[in-house]
Amino acid sequence: MIKLEKLIKEHCLNGVEFVLLGEVINYEQPTKYIVRSTDYCDDFETPVLTAGQTFILGYTDEQDGIYEASKDNPVIIFDDFTTSFHFVDFTFKVKSSAMKMLTSKDSNIALLRYLFYAMKCIKYEPGSHSRQWIEKYSTFKIPLPPAAVQQEIVRILDKFLELEENLEAELKARKKQYEYYRNELLTFSINSDIMIETAQQPNSPTAQQPNSPTAQRRVRFLTLGEIAKYSQERIAATKLNNENYIGVDNLLQDKRGKILSSYVPNKGNFTRYDNGDILIGNIRPYLRKIWKANTFGGTNGDVLVIKIKDKQFITSDYLYYLLSSDEFFNYDMQYSKGAKMPRGNKQAVMNYQIPVPSLEEQEKIVDILDRFETLTNDLTNGLPAEIAARKKQYEYYRDKLLTF
Repeated sequence: MIKLEKLIKEHCLNGVEFVLLGEVINYEQPTKYIVRSTDYCDDFETPVLTAGQTFILGYTDEQDGIYEASKDNPVIIFDDFTTSFHFVDFTFKVKSSAMKMLTSKDSNIALLRYLFYAMKCIKYEPGSHSRQWIEKYSTFKIPLPPAAVQQEIVRILDKFLELEENLEAELKARKKQYEYYRNELLTFSINSDIMIETAQQPNSPTAQQPNSPTAQRRVRFLTLGEIAKYSQERIAATKLNNENYIGVDNLLQDKRGKILSSYVPNKGNFTRYDNGDILIGNIRPYLRKIWKANTFGGTNGDVLVIKIKDKQFITSDYLYYLLSSDEFFNYDMQYSKGAKMPRGNKQAVMNYQIPVPSLEEQEKIVDILDRFETLTNDLTNGLPAEIAARKKQYEYYRDKLLTF
């Protein structure tokens, strides 16, 4: 940052020139780079890109019409309708004609990587479904400091992005490790020994897959219906609000809990849930919607409320981890009914087999998985919180560095 401040003082005492994007950027239509076949395969070499959020759609084996981007010859692919864009420095083909290929007219005057960061600072949402680059986006002005200043800005911002990417890779690795431990700890055979590895911390970079048990116990299987039941209690609408009313719409996909409800009924009675109950979305079980309640409230018939019959026999935390497993949701889908909007079979859910070790062993399993859950999913303490903080820091410095 000190080097950058010195450069700005030396070269920008008289102010920084502002230029139109169209004055420093060339654009090219993607026609000759469009992929002919959508028969993608991960074994093929050439990625097929979109300028939207998906970015890499797949891989093709087509040999002609490849855009030869590289570290020394990068390009920005720009969605001409949504104005979404990506910086690309590897060879590729594109999905459709709805984009522009952007390059610097003179890299000695305007570095393409700098232009990429400058474009990130543009606050603009297209209001209509029309081509945006020529008529609108190319007319936006950006600051264009000397090349030395551009290089230093790029160096700093690249460091921020590198840190964020490293954290994303770490999160991906930890999630994979988490899934391994969850499967190991929650997969049993009838009367089999339980293997629990507690010697290593789950957030240790050197943590390996368990290779020797620290505790062994025999386990028996019971059906979910033998240890739990569906809630039969009712609660009045007058006791519900956007925090404790749960509909299938405010349960999040992929086992991420719930958000505030956008709809709260004002009359009638609903299925009551209490602290420790497990709520499962019963529509489209493949969405894997599940939440362990930390308060009381109400829900409707599209959400299953599972209550433990005897908490001296099984804990709600342990049962939650069993029911949030991919194995359970695959089972639920297997017995669901309906094509467009499959609905889980409530009787089949209660027939699901549950391994029931001792309470002591349940607590050990929950302790290990809780630490993984915090590391991989907690938005206040885990890696997602760290990634969000680094992203916010990057955006702050990006806007600061590009404001002249």
